[in-house]
Amino acid sequence: MMRSLFITATGTNVGKTHTTLKLIEALAKNGIRPGVYKPIETGVTATPPDASVLLEACKKVNPEFADFSTNDITAYTFPLPAAPFCADTDKRIDLQRIIDMHDMLLKRCDLLLVEGAGGLMVPITETYMMINLIKEVEAKALLVTPSRLGCINDTLLSIMALKTFDIDFEWCVNLHEDKERFAEVTQPYYDAVFPHWWHLDEGVERFVTSLS
Repeated sequence: MMRSLFITATGTNVGKTHTTLKLIEALAKNGIRPGVYKPIETGVTATPPDASVLLEACKKVNPEFADFSTNDITAYTFPLPAAPFCADTDKRIDLQRIIDMHDMLLKRCDLLLVEGAGGLMVPITETYMMINLIKEVEAKALLVTPSRLGCINDTLLSIMALKTFDIDFEWCVNLHEDKERFAEVTQPYYDAVFPHWWHLDEGVERFVTSLS
């Protein structure tokens, strides 16, 4: 089984944290000890909210994370809600620190769930994007796409990027926004071109089973 799964999305507010929480639950049900890692979280004024939620869920199913704080699963936090490169006004980001934390957390779990920030092409440094991190840690990617009108374009661009970087991936739809119209305005294309597409609520258990 793979050791690292990187949860990414077509952009912000698509459902990466929601997806990661579902994965924690499904992995634990299947006897797989999950770990969590939020390399960078921006828009943080005190405790990082996404990292906190993920860590609390992980602690319930993996005692190896029981004594961890959010500092142990987050390499960098910044107050400005922006891309890491922009939020890092003092240019503190050390890419090796991010990699080293990833490798340390791998030792505490069967499968490390790494939640990205924003989408694939979000800049961490001037020349290093979120997709570069996925490639460097040799993770499989789970691309989460929205169900709102216009999501086909975003989905195809993200899939193209993952293929260009030769990253193993699967993708799913977080059926949340415009879900009443999804079957009419978006699903026909996915059914025609991607017969094995799945949406999160119905497919997460099957996806987790396929990982083992």
